[in-house]
Amino acid sequence: MPPIPGSGLAKGLAVTLRTMTKRTVTAQYPDVQPELAPRTRGVIGLFEENCTVCMLCARECPDWCIYIDSHKETVPPSAPGGRERSRNVLDRFAIDFALCMYCGICIEVCPFDALFWSPEFEYAETDIHELTHERDKLREWMWTVPEPPALDPGAEEPKEVAAARKTADKLRAAEAAATAGGTTAAGTATGTVARAPGTGAETGTDTGTGTGPGTGPGPDSGQGAGE
Repeated sequence: MPPIPGSGLAKGLAVTLRTMTKRTVTAQYPDVQPELAPRTRGVIGLFEENCTVCMLCARECPDWCIYIDSHKETVPPSAPGGRERSRNVLDRFAIDFALCMYCGICIEVCPFDALFWSPEFEYAETDIHELTHERDKLREWMWTVPEPPALDPGAEEPKEVAAARKTADKLRAAEAAATAGGTTAAGTATGTVARAPGTGAETGTDTGTGTGPGTGPGPDSGQGAGE
């Protein structure tokens, strides 16, 4: 069936009439900042104190946009007679956001929680070379990282918290067992001391009250010899 002449215009006018009655929603950016989701991938923040220069993030990055430089320093022994140790000291940590594809692999593979997602997204530059940000800028973005969202009511406890709780329970059980063992030992010793005087008293009071030779063993025989 051939289309009715003017049906397309009628459909277009119908869409226009429907949208005219709806409330307009316009984001007044940059005067009004948008409300971003908690897990927004804006930029990557660096918590420098946790970085051990293990190079895992740079090796796993599919774009090779992470640049790390470091040097080794000798650490004196912590105790007399100990051996000196060497550690890596971070000199440079930079990310080229012109190459970064925001996959998050570097954050996932970091074993020491040194990298985090920040919701900051306003870092446009007029020169592409200025999109390589050094560790000072990455550290500033670290303080804009939001707190992790709360777990669902039915979610499992994190492995780190569960392991710490299990260790604390074992320590408490060991302390309780040690306290109970000490109380039992003290009670046994007290009972022995209490019975000792009783035995001695019986031996001492069983003296010349009988009419014949004493028949008690040991000291009683010698002390019960009265006529």
